[in-house]
Amino acid sequence: MALDILIVDDERDIRELVSGVLEDEGYECRTAADSTTALAMIDERRPSLVLLDVWLHGSAMDGLEVLDAIKAREPELPVIIFSGHGNIDTAVSAVSRGAMDFIEKPFEASRLLLLVERATETERLRRENARLREGQLAQSDEFTGNSSAINQVRATLKRVANTGSRVLISGPAGSGKEVAARLLHGWSPRADKAFVIVNSARITPERFEQELFGEEADGKLVRPGLLELADGGTLFLDEVADMPENTQARILRVLTEQSFVRVGGNRQIGVDVRVVSSSSRDLEQEIAESRFREDLYYRLNVVPVEIPPLADRRDDIPALADHFFARYATEQGLPAPEIAPEALAALQAYDWPGNVRQLRNVVERTVILAPRDKLSQVETEMLPPEITGNEAGSGGSGLSSLMGVPLREARESFEREYLRIQIRRFSGNISKTAGFIGMERSALHRKLKLLGMGERGQAREKDSGDES
Repeated sequence: MALDILIVDDERDIRELVSGVLEDEGYECRTAADSTTALAMIDERRPSLVLLDVWLHGSAMDGLEVLDAIKAREPELPVIIFSGHGNIDTAVSAVSRGAMDFIEKPFEASRLLLLVERATETERLRRENARLREGQLAQSDEFTGNSSAINQVRATLKRVANTGSRVLISGPAGSGKEVAARLLHGWSPRADKAFVIVNSARITPERFEQELFGEEADGKLVRPGLLELADGGTLFLDEVADMPENTQARILRVLTEQSFVRVGGNRQIGVDVRVVSSSSRDLEQEIAESRFREDLYYRLNVVPVEIPPLADRRDDIPALADHFFARYATEQGLPAPEIAPEALAALQAYDWPGNVRQLRNVVERTVILAPRDKLSQVETEMLPPEITGNEAGSGGSGLSSLMGVPLREARESFEREYLRIQIRRFSGNISKTAGFIGMERSALHRKLKLLGMGERGQAREKDSGDES
């Protein structure tokens, strides 16, 4: 989005001339003819730069007084002074009081553009750095995989991205709710503005409103809040169920009026933000137990998006594992490794209670701890014991646990465990399981029945959508 410039001058011709020159260069311009309107517009939305006439004839305040008022409100807001013939000394005085520069009337367009570019350089670089950081995060952590579940989530995010609709993202911890919110922001027209996270679970209730709304003292800005920093962009309310109840009422008003009052202040501050929220808890249950406002829930839940747990999209695990192994191997200065089929099977069979975040951590740990000369291929023994089921004292399914039983019982035990893992690996899809292990589907059904797994296998097949 374009940088916002406020032009304050009592001469209409000057306002129109300056705004025309700047808009031709891609800036967004607002204009004010007097001090009262100018200060109200700054309070409504902080511009990137103010171009201010010194005299402002017929206005309640002259340009120098407006400059003082601006600096009291927004000390870091750059101001360039317009000065006419005969008042250059006044313009120089304005610079000593906080103005960034001045330009004498009549001015050349090239000189004006040079000063504006110089004055907005810091803001432009800040936005570009933020955009690059967010782009890198979105690229590195983008939803990987092509399961029907994740494809549906991706499609919903793309459809809603170009609208201003509020989105509520639900899903278990570690499933990728923040990643989804970043992708939504990156695909939206607000992509070049800020993506600001309000982590409701990490901010103490006593500091929540100061962090969210900012603080004022004696009419002067002490610190801007997260809401203000997100102006023009996206505000992500992470784990919104943890938001204090008194703050829920205030954020509801922000959603309704697109304005707020800083803590300790009395001025209404206008903002233009898109609110995206997330929760790993059941908000309807929270409402039933009087811990979350029902009216706020319906304001936030315009477009619901549910991120499935990783155990419900095991088809995505190979692509996710490849992605994370390549990422962390590169960080170690190593080529991306291949994953042995047995290791991949173990990864797909595991239940992943911590979801994608746990998978990422497991891969990172494996890359760090594995001998560098053996990391060209990830073998099963390189994976943590909780993934392979070989933890000490767990009585896992190793050979030693079968040594005290007859051959037939040992074979049945092995087959039962092997099929259980493969069925879980393919999310209960009997056809895919049969294809992988090299059996006819009907033969697999008979084997499952013989091993006492028939009813469970058929139920899993039905749940997975297999056709009979």
